[in-house]
Amino acid sequence: MWRDNHVWLHYVKNIIAADLRSAVFLASYIRNSSLTRNHARHLEVIDLQKYRVIKDETRIKAVLNARNEMPFIFVVGKN
Repeated sequence: MWRDNHVWLHYVKNIIAADLRSAVFLASYIRNSSLTRNHARHLEVIDLQKYRVIKDETRIKAVLNARNEMPFIFVVGKN
């Protein structure tokens, strides 16, 4: 049940939330987004429709976001 007045608490890693459950969600979301952002540096995308290898980090992130809409896109780790 929502209340009109919330006490905002400052948790670790500069997370400000109304309750512990929200703080845990925000912390996990921030961790997930940072891992995804850092993980894209170590990936390459092979596009079999256009016969190309994508190595640019910003383009890799865009492909990862729209991967379900593009067939024949393969994400592989750099060796």
